[in-house]
Amino acid sequence: MSSWLNQAAFKSFKKYKVLYLMILPGILYLLINNYIPMFGIIIAFKDIDFSKGLLGGDWIGFRNFEYLFKTAEAYVITRNTILYNVAFIVLNLIFSVAMAILLNELKNRFLSRFYQSVILLPYLISSVIIGYLVFSLLSMETGFINKSILPLLGLPEIMWYTEPKFWPYILTIVKIWSGVGYLCIIYFAAVVGIDHEYYEAATIDGAGKIQQIWHITIPSIIPIIVIMTLLQIGRIFYADFGLFYQVPLDSGPLQPTTNVLDTYVYRALLKNGDIGMASAAGLYQSVVGFGLILISNYIVKKRNPDNALF
Repeated sequence: MSSWLNQAAFKSFKKYKVLYLMILPGILYLLINNYIPMFGIIIAFKDIDFSKGLLGGDWIGFRNFEYLFKTAEAYVITRNTILYNVAFIVLNLIFSVAMAILLNELKNRFLSRFYQSVILLPYLISSVIIGYLVFSLLSMETGFINKSILPLLGLPEIMWYTEPKFWPYILTIVKIWSGVGYLCIIYFAAVVGIDHEYYEAATIDGAGKIQQIWHITIPSIIPIIVIMTLLQIGRIFYADFGLFYQVPLDSGPLQPTTNVLDTYVYRALLKNGDIGMASAAGLYQSVVGFGLILISNYIVKKRNPDNALF
């Protein structure tokens, strides 16, 4: 039996050897980039002392986690991280699905490709550039809003980089503008793959465009919506570091509304050089994210097994 299985495996490898060679670079990248670094988890439980080697230092258990969550800012950074990510998940879903459906309504192929490129472009721009684009709008001295928009409305100039109350809205708008294109292209590909016979049958039955979208388009792309949402839920304790650090230009007065887990760890690392605490934060984010994916997937599987991620 075992010899027969070995022969079958050898024949399969021989038949598909070119495909195996094609996936080899991806497997190597996955191992080097994702799995080998997992051995560094041990750093989260040590007081690192480089004089004792790369992984040297005394074993201190969960003290790094205590430092992370017993600080006065623990509640603020946790609240900001979760609330921002929940808002981003919901709004990105709404806007990306809407834009994908609108793109599908374009019959001109050139315009469709042009708009796809325009929508995706902000996603490819560096967060440093995005930060300075926002600065060009909000600068007190030369900002377009202060110098052109507010005077037209008869409103006084605003010192945007010292007013925390505006930044939940600013960051949300910037995130949607820069991130919605990626999801839009994914959903657009799903919408394009829907069989047109469904729409033809609905038209014959007298269904309008809105009814077709609500009863055909959206139900047809629910599986990909669930998958993408589950993946985003898994990163709900991660924050877009460039968005929260570079766009507000690391302004101190804005930290009550812009400080999240990633920026807090970065500042603590710069100030204290505590690699153990930074590793503890990364491990915490990964474990919580994995747990949230399991719970969310379990709920989806209970309601509709076909839409579950695994």
